[in-house]
Amino acid sequence: PKQIRVLVVDDSPTAQRLIVNCLNRDPTISVVGVAADGHQALEAIRRLTPDVVTLDVEMPGLDGIATVAEIRRTNRLLPVIMLSALTLRGSRETIEALTRGASDYLPKPASGSSIDDIYRYLEAELLPRIRALAGARRSASEAAVPAHRTLQRLPSLQASPGKIDAVCIGVSTGGPTALAALFEAWQAPLPVPVLIVQHMPPRFTSMLAERLSTLGATAVREPYDGESVKAGSAYLAPGGWHMAIDSSEGPARIRLSSDALENGCRPSVDVLFRSAASRWGARTLAVVLTGMGTDGARGAVQIAEAGGRVIAQDQASSVVWGMPSAVVAAGIGCTVLPLQQIAATIAAQVRRR
Repeated sequence: PKQIRVLVVDDSPTAQRLIVNCLNRDPTISVVGVAADGHQALEAIRRLTPDVVTLDVEMPGLDGIATVAEIRRTNRLLPVIMLSALTLRGSRETIEALTRGASDYLPKPASGSSIDDIYRYLEAELLPRIRALAGARRSASEAAVPAHRTLQRLPSLQASPGKIDAVCIGVSTGGPTALAALFEAWQAPLPVPVLIVQHMPPRFTSMLAERLSTLGATAVREPYDGESVKAGSAYLAPGGWHMAIDSSEGPARIRLSSDALENGCRPSVDVLFRSAASRWGARTLAVVLTGMGTDGARGAVQIAEAGGRVIAQDQASSVVWGMPSAVVAAGIGCTVLPLQQIAATIAAQVRRR
């Protein structure tokens, strides 16, 4: 198989060397170049056409955020992994880069880590991301499903009349960009609550909620345990906590728990979807967006079995078509749509009475 061509961008010569050495130890990866700032990176991308770029967030001159925005103006599909410092500023800037089109991110190892620890960390965390993103791009370009295929599946949404009481969204790799597209498109708050599980560690989720709130008309925040959900608001599961809806009588309330991981995740989409199926049943609209793995598929089946509706993002517009493809493979008659049609479809569904 063809080697994955990687461009490493970092203004620190030490960090650059560590990343390059680590990647060079893997026979499936070839480092085709290095760059020390955004301007050099853009020039190297044009010249070297890498398959994946690792990009430092904080750099002099053209920083990581501006570089991602510039890359996305001409290249929508090139996978870009942000490497950020483990600081408050680092996480805020990482979220900004992710909502502007970065594919994934990785906090840099803690300063003071030994060389061996750094290599172990990069091998465990960076290499799988590079492989997944490069593989996803190749399979998406090979698939290139004609768009009309997705439209033929639309009747499954229209077939179920009845009103929607809640929208539940599950998303992982590529999620911040996808969520940003939805919230920017909603120029008025939806007449129902929106509950979101995005796989992400603590602190990053609160920054993401803050960022999404600035993009459109909907306030997005991390809920507290026992909070009752309100129409027009969006609730993002806090990193490290499962978010569910309690099934007791009375107003729908959010339950946060640190129960065991599900599908290797906490928060898990399945936990939210399962609780939504038992609380709202046929009045639930579930949406599964881009992401690695299969989290959300079992919960989507439960929502469909309860009579609810399910939308999955299509392969061409997904950064990684793992979670949506697992939902499609479950054979529940979900509606498969490109990202650019999902916001309007959700709005139309929740406004049908």
